[in-house]
Amino acid sequence: MNWDILIRQFANYLKLERSLSENSIQAYIRDVTKLKQFVENSNNPVGPTKVTMSMIQDLLREIGDIGMSAYSQSRILSGIKSFYTFLEYEEILTDNPSTLIDSPKLGRKLPDVLSIFEIEKLFDSIDLSTPEGARNRAMLEMLYSSGLRVSELINLKMNQLYFDIGFLRIIGKGNKERLVPIGKSAIKYVKIYIDEIRSHQKIQRGFDNYVFLNRRGKNLTRVMIFTIIKNLVKVTGIKKIVSPHTFRHSFATHLVEGGADLRAVQEMLGHESITTTEIYTHLDREYLKQIIEAFHPRS
Repeated sequence: MNWDILIRQFANYLKLERSLSENSIQAYIRDVTKLKQFVENSNNPVGPTKVTMSMIQDLLREIGDIGMSAYSQSRILSGIKSFYTFLEYEEILTDNPSTLIDSPKLGRKLPDVLSIFEIEKLFDSIDLSTPEGARNRAMLEMLYSSGLRVSELINLKMNQLYFDIGFLRIIGKGNKERLVPIGKSAIKYVKIYIDEIRSHQKIQRGFDNYVFLNRRGKNLTRVMIFTIIKNLVKVTGIKKIVSPHTFRHSFATHLVEGGADLRAVQEMLGHESITTTEIYTHLDREYLKQIIEAFHPRS
């Protein structure tokens, strides 16, 4: 079989068997297409089942030479490995050329985290006398209270709110559902927004189930959320780079710093791997280090 046929089958597998989103599927396809183009432009153009380990290594070497980061190289290799795992699964080949290739070592970048004081400073800077202010306070309270992704926030529906038991039903990456607790403060401000602002809006047809709406009665976009936060940061004078994801980072870090179980945090964030969540333990480790240095007799 040629490249195009197998890549189409791979895309169908990702959609039907793994239930990945369209964006994720396209990312995988781009990774495999890079290998396809590299092999076809080489001195030894072969089909996907004839690709060797050295060919994949040559591709990684080339994209490294043009300045692509270790993270990007690792992501491309991950896509290629998934493609060849699929070919093994379908018994199209028996010798996977990507099995023994290690990913480039990644420097784990610590996310920016807002302190509790900075979170409160941002919240306090919001003008609650305006409809947009009441909505924005509710949104940011929810981002910080439940650690939502920005896509989960803007797509949140009214039938996903379970305030009576203090939970949200979130539909995350790959349409996977999870239940996430929501704090009392967030419930308070979301209820104020729903009862006093949203209930008086003219809502466009097809958007009546979205929780957060713009002035025209439609759901908000990612860009609008980024802009709202950017303007608030400017008003407060906070010097950190703050995005919607910063609230998610801060939610996780503050939980871990306070002693929360890492697997519980993993569940709330919707991380498939515990290693993804372990990045939030950095403050906890610093605190332990300080304790050792201050009190251990041999420090």
